[in-house]
Amino acid sequence: MTELTPRLLLSAYASGVFPMAESAESSEIFWFNPERRGVMPLGGLHISRSLRKVMRGHGLKITANQCFSDVMAACADREETWINPEITALYTELHNLGHAHSIEVWHGANLVGGLYGVSLGAAFFGESMFSRQSNASKTALVGLVARLNLGGFKLLDMQFLTPHLASLGGVEISQADYQKQLEAALLQQADFYRLKATTPYSLLALLDSQVSTQIS
Repeated sequence: MTELTPRLLLSAYASGVFPMAESAESSEIFWFNPERRGVMPLGGLHISRSLRKVMRGHGLKITANQCFSDVMAACADREETWINPEITALYTELHNLGHAHSIEVWHGANLVGGLYGVSLGAAFFGESMFSRQSNASKTALVGLVARLNLGGFKLLDMQFLTPHLASLGGVEISQADYQKQLEAALLQQADFYRLKATTPYSLLALLDSQVSTQIS
């Protein structure tokens, strides 16, 4: 088996392929390129009234790249996971190189939710998310979408469409459509760090000014 390196990983993403381990204990890593791809339209995020109420409440804070390793560990902390030690090491290297990022949601000093993924050109590839408090992972996704919109990203790849992501506006597209969107996004540049806002309330206001978010 070819040794996995950050460079190989980025080449795989540029081709529409991503890796997953069989389990946390297994050293086997498989490559995936689904026939149906889950994506989150950056102009079609669905923010429910209940989620808005949670985000406008007190106590939550959203940050980026403050504790990447902790976010990865939290995403892997479940009964079944595809994040093994080699995957963790690879994405940590990508983070150190500036290609892998985390979004954190805090309640006071406690890390209650978050997600991580990979950026390449104007594409962001969401890898995994976690929640230790109701709506925390949804809050992280809202924070990510606001950041990607402001930074000029064109594609948010979520790999597989889950009911959780579908409730937020995620859709499924064909492999051919995904490749077209990916190729277009890779030809452009985006800035993950352009967003400076950190409060959920300010992120909601920013999103509402960027796109026509759906409310129900």
